[in-house]
Amino acid sequence: MILARAGSKGLPGKNAMLLAGRPMVAHTIAHARHASLITRVLVSTDCPCVRRAAEDEGVEVIDRPSELAGDTATVDAAARHALTDDAAPIAVLLYANAPIRPPGLIDRAVRTLIETGADSVQSYAPVGKYHPFWEVTIDGAGRVAPFVPNTIYRRQDLPPVYVPDGGVIAVRRESLYDVVEGQPHAFLGRDRRGILNEAGAVVDIDTRQDFLMAQLILSEGAGALSAMADSHARR
Repeated sequence: MILARAGSKGLPGKNAMLLAGRPMVAHTIAHARHASLITRVLVSTDCPCVRRAAEDEGVEVIDRPSELAGDTATVDAAARHALTDDAAPIAVLLYANAPIRPPGLIDRAVRTLIETGADSVQSYAPVGKYHPFWEVTIDGAGRVAPFVPNTIYRRQDLPPVYVPDGGVIAVRRESLYDVVEGQPHAFLGRDRRGILNEAGAVVDIDTRQDFLMAQLILSEGAGALSAMADSHARR
């Protein structure tokens, strides 16, 4: 299920924007179609432009009602609305605004879910330089305090911490329908597993800067991105 609502505060209309010559959502549709363990692909949207793009790609479209497309709407509620196949034991949630994923990521998530018997599998990436041990709070007077009190000085000594990278969520049907008031992630179940990607392997577009990065990668390839990184390191 590819989730592609019309609204976006950071980059309005992003899911239908042309990226490397194709609508944003078309890239995720291609990822889903290349996954060998996916049996059905559909797009959940309230956006006419996304609908047209999905229909041009030949996939099913589920019209998402307005109450499931606002800023307060939840991912799992939209997914439950879109899951009309009573026989589907596993649902794979893909964000339309993640046009770059590592090859095989979707199959890796589904295979891990099946082999482990877990309730859900989600992809993660290292937090990198934004580690919570080095984050701070700043009060009204400008006083700084560590967000997580610690005595770590060197980056190499930071404990490994990961963040969801927006690449994929694979979840069992029974977990998806487990709704618990006050627990927004209850749909992921109790046995939650993670698969790891390298930092930057998934590009999740929320801002204009994210869009330009994805455009560079898709249009000029990873070599151009590496050249930029090398140039920055030499400065």
